[in-house]
Amino acid sequence: MSESEIPEGSKGIRCIVCPTGCLVHVENINGELILEGHTCKRGEEYAREEFIAPKRILTTTIRVENGFLPLIPVRSDRPIPKDRLRDTLKEIAQTVANAPIKMGDILIENVLGLEINIIASRDLITYSK
Repeated sequence: MSESEIPEGSKGIRCIVCPTGCLVHVENINGELILEGHTCKRGEEYAREEFIAPKRILTTTIRVENGFLPLIPVRSDRPIPKDRLRDTLKEIAQTVANAPIKMGDILIENVLGLEINIIASRDLITYSK
């Protein structure tokens, strides 16, 4: 990674890798990251990635046609770069799935070209009168 790709400044990051929850202070000094406060290697790696390129698993809902319920809970199958979450939510808001749906079904494949799928978090049967 080049110096220009590392954000300027400093940040306190609460590690979520283990129950200890260390507060890791990360600072960019002339393109070199200085990390203090972590108690394990995993915490160091988490804080480094969170400082440089934070990612999140996205959970939301998608509208459903012909379903027993009008919405189905969904999530991303991999973490999405934090700066692409809004665009991903816009794409999801324009999507309508058709019932029946099984948990784990891919409802949006390769969302925004990120090689990340949006998958169903539960089963949903078809509505019958």
